[in-house]
Amino acid sequence: MEIILTILLFLLGLIMIIKGGDWFVDASIWIANKTGISFSVIGATIISIATTLPEFFVSTIASNEGFSDMAIGNALGSIICNIALIVALCVLINPIKIKDDYFGIKGIVMLIYLFILYFLALDGRITKSEGGFLMSLSLVFLLINILDNRRNRHGKYHGVKRPKGRFEYSLNGLKFTLGSFFILAGAHLLVKTGVDIANFLRIPKQIISLTFLAVGTSLPELVTALTATFKNQQDISVGNILGANILNITMVIGASALISNNGLIIPMQTIKLDIPIAILFSLIFIVPGIVRERIGRVLGILLLSLYIIYLMILF
Repeated sequence: MEIILTILLFLLGLIMIIKGGDWFVDASIWIANKTGISFSVIGATIISIATTLPEFFVSTIASNEGFSDMAIGNALGSIICNIALIVALCVLINPIKIKDDYFGIKGIVMLIYLFILYFLALDGRITKSEGGFLMSLSLVFLLINILDNRRNRHGKYHGVKRPKGRFEYSLNGLKFTLGSFFILAGAHLLVKTGVDIANFLRIPKQIISLTFLAVGTSLPELVTALTATFKNQQDISVGNILGANILNITMVIGASALISNNGLIIPMQTIKLDIPIAILFSLIFIVPGIVRERIGRVLGILLLSLYIIYLMILF
């Protein structure tokens, strides 16, 4: 009975963090528009970071509470899940034609960052200074995104319906406050219940974070990608996946290392299995996209099959 309650609380945490993220982003975009920030900057910051908020808060809270294995596992698990599950599902529904001129640049940046992460992790620890270095690398991604958004800008962002008058300020202030609270409270709940589930099943916390937590915090990317696929706008989902993965490496892992008292402790499994798998899946995703400008169903089946094998190895 206790484990059922724990699972229900885990699901509640997921709902809180996803809904909180929606409200927070809506309010943030409203604030940005009110202050006159350009659409390109909004797109490169708020919108790009939006779907990575769950991973960011779950990993930083886990790191702050001394669960380094969960912090690194959640970030890497999300990267793997984004490619091997979300991209695979999307191309099985509808093969992706690469239309984004910046796909190759973003893909190469993601691969370089993964190799940098691997190099930093080899000694079994990502120090605070190395965490700061990783976070600084996110500036390169933001610059690329600003250039990309300016090239494709067609006016103001219209994703949020903006009410008029005083009610506008009250509503968005409430969204911002409740969104922030829901994200933080949901992240705390996910970490606590994730630890409880790992202890009950006698599974290492890192495995739980690489699977259940990673898939859970990747739900915003999954919803965005599938919606874009059904609307035949796969370039949106591809860009979102690349951006989320880059931010997982730089901001999520970087911030987790900065928050931890002694830096981020890296388990041997991460060095020998998880990062190499993330690099392998990224190569399978990026290289055909650059060379053929297309990601087909065969590649989707390959990614999904390898993901299942990876999960079998973990368990």
